[in-house]
Amino acid sequence: MHKMNIRLWILVGIVAISGFSQGMLMPLIAIIFEQDGLSSSINGLHATAIYIGILGISPFMEKPLQKLGFKPTIVIGGLIVILSMALFPVWKSLWFWFILRLLIGIGDSLLHFGTQTWITSFSTAANRGRNIALYGVFFSLGFAGGPMMTRLLEISENLPFILSAVLSLLAWVTIFLLKNEFPAQDSIEDTSFFNTFKRFGKVWKYAWIAFLPPFCYGFLEGSLNGNFPVYALRIGIDVDSVSIILPAFAIGTIVFQMPLGYLSDRYGRKKTLSFVMSAGFLTFIAAGIFEASEAALFTCFFISGMLVGSTFSLGITYMADLLPRQFLPAGNIMCSVFYGIGSMAGPFLGGLMIEYLKGVSLFYMIGLMLISIFIALFFFKPRKEMEGLTL
Repeated sequence: MHKMNIRLWILVGIVAISGFSQGMLMPLIAIIFEQDGLSSSINGLHATAIYIGILGISPFMEKPLQKLGFKPTIVIGGLIVILSMALFPVWKSLWFWFILRLLIGIGDSLLHFGTQTWITSFSTAANRGRNIALYGVFFSLGFAGGPMMTRLLEISENLPFILSAVLSLLAWVTIFLLKNEFPAQDSIEDTSFFNTFKRFGKVWKYAWIAFLPPFCYGFLEGSLNGNFPVYALRIGIDVDSVSIILPAFAIGTIVFQMPLGYLSDRYGRKKTLSFVMSAGFLTFIAAGIFEASEAALFTCFFISGMLVGSTFSLGITYMADLLPRQFLPAGNIMCSVFYGIGSMAGPFLGGLMIEYLKGVSLFYMIGLMLISIFIALFFFKPRKEMEGLTL
């Protein structure tokens, strides 16, 4: 038990630093590009690079994980992130930074898939929900601290990148304290490229609804971190205020991640998700109405974080409820894929909205996405023949 706890804390510590890097990178580059006069649509499109990397690598992760094990997968992913982050100060170029963001997406995807699958594999049915919630809390803790690094732009444009690379390196070395392990052979069957996509098809058929919450979280993360700094500067909110308002979402997530996990255990994942989607919709509509007030925005970001900030972990848990054990690795990958799709759609659509729909609040777009997922949850009914699911 003691060994298991050490392993868990090392893994969630690595995830926290990964969250810190992700939370810093999007608003930091968005502000740099906005101050350089880059259009909001190009700014938003550039932010999708990290998620193109996530989507591109996702179908190919099962086989390396089975052959190499958890530890090498995390080591490779972490190393890619560290080197890419350290290279940002070397050359300030739109395309060079796009490639670095894409590489960070690949590295983060390997890192998160390795840690996620490792945690779910050694967790028992009694503590799996708690451990996944803990995973989410630590990612959110790191993510909350990331946007605060935008203040360092006053000192040096390169300093935030260097600091993030150093912190990532310090967290990365702790993985070498752990002994390598492999996924259970019966949980990953034939991992050929063709059969991977056959599994994805079956997983989608039975658990498509569980992938909408990770999509939601990606959409929120992408639009809030990639678009809000640009939108805020254009409606008269300064950089210092952005660095305080933006982390409020992640702080709200941290506060309510564990309680939402317990509520979903007691009242069911579907009811809990339906509640947070509808309440989150109302919160973002309020944010759009009162966006001129920095205090109101901080409050709305905090409350929305409490409500919809846990949608990724709730989606993973809901997916685990809907699928047999042998399909969980494919289900985890599908969650990452939909998170990536949402993260690409958020900043891209948000950038277009800021550019071409002047006078319409960015928060109304987010509210529309939330109410759409609520409607899908309302009409979803699990398939009863799920028990006999085989490849």
